[in-house]
Amino acid sequence: MISDHRPYWLKKFYLLLERRYARHFIGPQLASLGDGYHLMKPWNIRLHGGHIAIGNNVHIVTATDRQVSLSTWHFEQHQGHIHIGNHCLLCPGVRIDSASRIDIGDNCMLAAGSYITDADWHDIYDRTRTVGNTVPITLADNVWVGDGAIICKGVSIGANSVIGAGSVVTHDIPANVIAAGNPARVVKELDPARELVTRSRIFEDQTALQTRNDQIDRYFLTSNTFWHWLRVRLRPRQGD
Repeated sequence: MISDHRPYWLKKFYLLLERRYARHFIGPQLASLGDGYHLMKPWNIRLHGGHIAIGNNVHIVTATDRQVSLSTWHFEQHQGHIHIGNHCLLCPGVRIDSASRIDIGDNCMLAAGSYITDADWHDIYDRTRTVGNTVPITLADNVWVGDGAIICKGVSIGANSVIGAGSVVTHDIPANVIAAGNPARVVKELDPARELVTRSRIFEDQTALQTRNDQIDRYFLTSNTFWHWLRVRLRPRQGD
């Protein structure tokens, strides 16, 4: 649809449904889930295994055709761990698979379709052997991983660095750079004179944030009616 045709009260009910679903069905599957989370369409989040921890004010955005998947594997001597810090953003189609450990710092952003994996998942010489080689991954604070990028086992990415869309990261990336390509390499350094504003800025005043979002919803949705929304859902017209 071009516009959101839901009446204000219906959107509020939908947001309440999302929060309750997340609390009752997603939270119990996690080692920990911090405060202030916003899980959009949480029924499209797939979790497998233990030792998955999510910090405060984390946003996870999903779609029916682009689920978000977080998996840890326990097999023989292997035990995966995933830790996602505060104020992080995970976009539709993100996948994180761990057989050892993946640490994602505060304020990190993982764009749509990005993939982080700390293992080969099969041995190179014995294809019947699961997991294969596994080495932990670390993303420092405020790392931005672009659309469709792949972060491979054993990689550390320094604070504030940006990984270009479609890149394949097979070795460490230093802090404060932009890296891109396959394999990814540094293509630009960030300007040390420029202020870096992180996602934590959004959450400095939670009351003001909630008030501002509610005012936006009221402005755009108050004039919508239930019957108009129902008509749009059942018999959409040009321009809806």
